[in-house]
Amino acid sequence: MEQGQIYKIHSDFYYIQKDGQTFECKIREILKKQKIKIYVGDFAEFENGVISKILPKKNFIPRPAVANVDQIVVVSALKHPDLDFHQLNRYVSLAKYYKIPVVLCFNKEDLGLEQNAQDKINSIYKALGYKIVFTSATEKIGLEEFKKLLNGKITALCGNSGVGKSSLINALNPNVHLRTKNVSEKLNRGTHTTRHCEIISLDEHTAIVDTPGFSNVKFDFLLPKDVTSLFEDISIYSKNCKFSDCLHKNEEGCTVLKNIDKIDRTRYESYIEFVDEAIEYKEKIKYNGRKQETSHKFKNNKIQAKISGKKRQASRNTQKQRIYKEIDEHANE
Repeated sequence: MEQGQIYKIHSDFYYIQKDGQTFECKIREILKKQKIKIYVGDFAEFENGVISKILPKKNFIPRPAVANVDQIVVVSALKHPDLDFHQLNRYVSLAKYYKIPVVLCFNKEDLGLEQNAQDKINSIYKALGYKIVFTSATEKIGLEEFKKLLNGKITALCGNSGVGKSSLINALNPNVHLRTKNVSEKLNRGTHTTRHCEIISLDEHTAIVDTPGFSNVKFDFLLPKDVTSLFEDISIYSKNCKFSDCLHKNEEGCTVLKNIDKIDRTRYESYIEFVDEAIEYKEKIKYNGRKQETSHKFKNNKIQAKISGKKRQASRNTQKQRIYKEIDEHANE
């Protein structure tokens, strides 16, 4: 049995690299029946073109669907499409939730960067401890600094379509020749040129995972009270709130609201968006659980009508356990 890393998944085929060789594989039916989630970056055991086992993951993130990476680089365009701080906060928070280190890359510097925009980027994200690099794939600006941040690591690039992920990879390794497209002037956003995740080697010790652009990351997989932990600049003030379950929206005695002038507006707005998404999901699984019940039960050799789950009030602890179970299942899908 051989072991290798899945570097690309296309249709029902899994492409594995081992010792410089590429193997095209299928997966065993048992893995399909077990509904094993397989990601680009997974290490697998295979033989005769069939994958029989997926080895334990060091880490993973479900979107983009990658595993066993050392860091995530969130790529944003300074212009075309315009810099979206709310979307940036989504990517940063998602990586934080899955405990994967983040680097922030702001591309298309050749299109111009206003000083107040750079000051805002640094004041928010550098103050939070994130490494930041400004680049231009077309003008080769900032590429040497970018290479240093990537050196010796497997890095997943993520960001909206059109921000220049593929162009950056082409600039770092001209032999790759990834397809690129211009940003739509009408919509001010890019089109999908990358259709699947793929690990691309830059040198013997460095690789990048090119990922499809996407924008609809939602935080509908965790409890509202857990959103605070994704925002260091908010959680620092939340410790002294009057209520332990304070969501920092309009509660009495909220120390976050008392210090709201010290928190960047886009960060707080993003926090509120994520909380609202989490509340919506919590209510959905609370009242519309996936469990299907029959209308009758067999007891003492008699058929008896069962009380509807909607009419039966579950205990507080039971509800909490069910909510957490549903959240875990949803996060691992």
